[in-house]
Amino acid sequence: MQQAIQQALETLRAGGVILYPTDTVWGIGCDATNPEAVARIYEIKRREDSKSLVLLASDMDMIARYVKEIPEMAIQLVEVNDKPMTIIYPGAVTGLRPAASVASGETQSLPKPDRNALAFNTVAEDGTVGIRIPMMDFCQQLVHKLGRPLVSTSANISGEPTPKRYADISEEIRSSVDHIVDPSLERGSTGQSSSIIKVGLDYSIEIIRK
Repeated sequence: MQQAIQQALETLRAGGVILYPTDTVWGIGCDATNPEAVARIYEIKRREDSKSLVLLASDMDMIARYVKEIPEMAIQLVEVNDKPMTIIYPGAVTGLRPAASVASGETQSLPKPDRNALAFNTVAEDGTVGIRIPMMDFCQQLVHKLGRPLVSTSANISGEPTPKRYADISEEIRSSVDHIVDPSLERGSTGQSSSIIKVGLDYSIEIIRK
């Protein structure tokens, strides 16, 4: 497993995109602080970049670096949770957005990665961001060693079925990434999507997906 982690890290640190098993289903991932890498994932999935992406973090300390204030309700949920759960947090710490030309309306090149902020294109328009602490040793170690959140969006073209196992992933997706993690590591995956819960600083809670 350590060799698989090292190979994935080399790709991620170089700004690449990986195909990897998570604690739920197979995902497409990149460094969540790198806007250009994130943009590639939207292209691979043929997905509108107005939609946000789910991220993986190694622990609550990492989440606290990229969310302005963690709701008390989120801490309580993480403490009692025993199944894959994605929490949508308010107030993401976001990097620069590309500037737009007033004359042409065209955007300039994407900003360079800011290791202390999430790429602008990982975050929803309302400033929220979905983050999960993975319940899988491979993902835990990978994100911990990367030192910042990892994008984790399902490995399929937008609108097509979510691949539960490596064998379900289309050749188009496989050929679009820079590195594929050893498929045997999918043994730690549940094959089921995580629950999604949105929390607020006012103790509000909304179940998006059970």
